[in-house]
Amino acid sequence: MKWWKYLAIVLLLYTAIAGLLGHVPRLAILNETERNLYFHVPMWFGMTIILGASVVNSVRYLRNPSPRLDILAHESAKTGILLGVLGLMTGSLWARYTWGTWWTTDVKLNGAAVTMLIYLAYLVLRGAVADEQQRARLSAIYNIFAFSAAIPLLFIMPRIASASLHPGMGGNPGFSKYDLDSAMRLVFYPAVIGWTLLGVWITEVACRLAFVKEKIYTKLDEKQLA
Repeated sequence: MKWWKYLAIVLLLYTAIAGLLGHVPRLAILNETERNLYFHVPMWFGMTIILGASVVNSVRYLRNPSPRLDILAHESAKTGILLGVLGLMTGSLWARYTWGTWWTTDVKLNGAAVTMLIYLAYLVLRGAVADEQQRARLSAIYNIFAFSAAIPLLFIMPRIASASLHPGMGGNPGFSKYDLDSAMRLVFYPAVIGWTLLGVWITEVACRLAFVKEKIYTKLDEKQLA
């Protein structure tokens, strides 16, 4: 394995142990649920980075079409969607114990849900087009649109909203204001790196499998033509 894979394992183990057993500030209502910060938020960081890599490969594909770039964009998008869904699940669980409900009509939550629906439509689009080149081109164009829509939905609209229950949004203070001793930062930042590296790892494995399948299909087509 490459060195960064060992680093990912170490950071995630550190996050799990320190995140569940380490010190967290005592805040009203949140209490021990603050520990979810080490899982929920880093997943979204990782999702954004992986989806960013996906859209970069889509742009590269449109400039210089190749099956390799299409595979990189597709598999990165799937990993980003996986991290996004996990982020929604951990966020919903957190909301249940702090807000008393699994879901609420909060601009941050709804924006995240719409983002995931947009990217799920990306997967549906890929499955609906039979021609490989047409599928790759349409997917690349749609991927750029999806990422362009995700940024305002996730990071701009919640901040300009007049009210939001989500920490750091709509005038609601974020954790940085309360974490005066910076104890949570010692776990949070490694968690962001660890979850992001895990996303890269998953994408790498998925891409390698896709490359193998592509070679097999190419050889089968060559045999049929011969």
